[in-house]
Amino acid sequence: MHRRDFIKLSAAIGVASALPLWSRAVFAAERTMLPIPPLLAADANNQILLTVQAGKTSFAGKTATTWGYNGSLLGPAIQLQQGKPITVKINNTLPEATTVHWHGLEVPGDVDGGPQGVIQPGGSRTVTFTPTQRAATCWFHPHQHGQTGRQVAMGLAGLVLIEDEDSQKLMLPKQWGIDDVPVIMQDKRFTAAGEIDYQLDVMSAAVGWFGDTLLTNGVTYPQHTPPRGWLRLRLLNGCNARSLTIATSDKRPMYVVASDGGLLAEPVKVSELPMLMGERFEVLVDARDDKPFDLLTLPVTQMGMAVAPFDKAVPVLHVQPIGIPGSATLPDTLVSMPALPSLDGLTERKLQLSMDPMLDMMGMQALMKKYGNQAMGGMDHGSMMGHGGMKMDHGGMKMDHGGMGNMHHGDGGFDFHNANRINGKAFDMNVPMFAAAKGQYERWIISGEGDMMLHPFHIHGTQFRILRENGQPPAAHRAGWKDTVRVEGGVSEVLVKFDHSAPKEQAYMAHCHLLEHEDTGMMLGFTV
Repeated sequence: MHRRDFIKLSAAIGVASALPLWSRAVFAAERTMLPIPPLLAADANNQILLTVQAGKTSFAGKTATTWGYNGSLLGPAIQLQQGKPITVKINNTLPEATTVHWHGLEVPGDVDGGPQGVIQPGGSRTVTFTPTQRAATCWFHPHQHGQTGRQVAMGLAGLVLIEDEDSQKLMLPKQWGIDDVPVIMQDKRFTAAGEIDYQLDVMSAAVGWFGDTLLTNGVTYPQHTPPRGWLRLRLLNGCNARSLTIATSDKRPMYVVASDGGLLAEPVKVSELPMLMGERFEVLVDARDDKPFDLLTLPVTQMGMAVAPFDKAVPVLHVQPIGIPGSATLPDTLVSMPALPSLDGLTERKLQLSMDPMLDMMGMQALMKKYGNQAMGGMDHGSMMGHGGMKMDHGGMKMDHGGMGNMHHGDGGFDFHNANRINGKAFDMNVPMFAAAKGQYERWIISGEGDMMLHPFHIHGTQFRILRENGQPPAAHRAGWKDTVRVEGGVSEVLVKFDHSAPKEQAYMAHCHLLEHEDTGMMLGFTV
């Protein structure tokens, strides 16, 4: 499809001289061409069919079992139009239960696809909703309780593209897979036999599951050949637990035009772009100079993740512009962003994120035994760890007289499956923590104080505004519509409003999007 699209494009604009250049670019390329997820739009009956299935995928010459939607790995990009109803029928052909969560979509709780929306093996689920929100790049992935991290690691993830009239009027790049390009970044780890090596154990429950191989749209370091012009990259950090910082190899700037919930008021110029797990940003890069460059991730300093090869810059995508001129532009302004309402008299909710001190200690011991001090991401060995008075002590661990939390003496094991908590409680699917009022703003104060870990906090059913992020005002490119906020040892505040209902039986979720923290208790349900 990719090559045919380019040949059609070049013929349509009559640039015959570009064809030899294009041919050389393709056939001399040593790298894999960037796979482009197919666009999946509704049929004449406003319906879409998604099949959750197993398949086989080759990585580094070895074949692994992988899972995908309508294919063996990842999934299509579902096209939605603001105000147009859609019905999605989901068939689960996997040997286990799953759910499909519409991450970033403002939809009612009964179609949101959280852990209650279970689709049994061989079963199906049909959901109907009408997108009312602004144009945005969202995504869909499993939300099976206790299994989300593993199911995402196996390959289940796809994009959702919402369009509206405002976005269609702008002269942004819009040719899918040509100058409007999805970039889904995920790290993976493989066994010696080449299978995906997923483990939920004490170490991953503490720091998350991470890999030593970076995949872009399911392949390692692919190449893309856009026209010579402005290039729009729809970036998704689809990693289970690893934050990424995106930059270009030749220091050319990136212009952020959209965040999780859609377009910003105006482009924001950045030289590097930190991305939490689950976050999306749309950036424009100027490729009019015809010079090749790499998109890359800068060295990772996140605690537990600063291990090879991510202790150095890792290439994400090689961009090799070709001779066809592009026609899109970078607008000076994008869309109007409403002013923040008054915060006086709003309902406030305080959420304290915490990890069991025993999990902290055992997880860090396992991490350092496997990877050494380097894995700590430059953290001072004398720094406080966790909330139980744990300290690093010259490469070992010791506990202050703070107690060990829920330590099980004598059984030789530790139940880490409920060791991560919000307001002192591990997730209970049957007991929502509170009820929010539909259509009313609330101020949520999310604290990671007493805990050194990174917690990207995600809220279902809304796109919110960040008031402060880890104690600081949000950066300009993070001041638009968001569904994920950074919490890392400090306090973040967000302004939320829910325009749809969520009953107890289909409650919304709010949780850490480090998937192994979510799977081991750092999640709550709430109703609207």
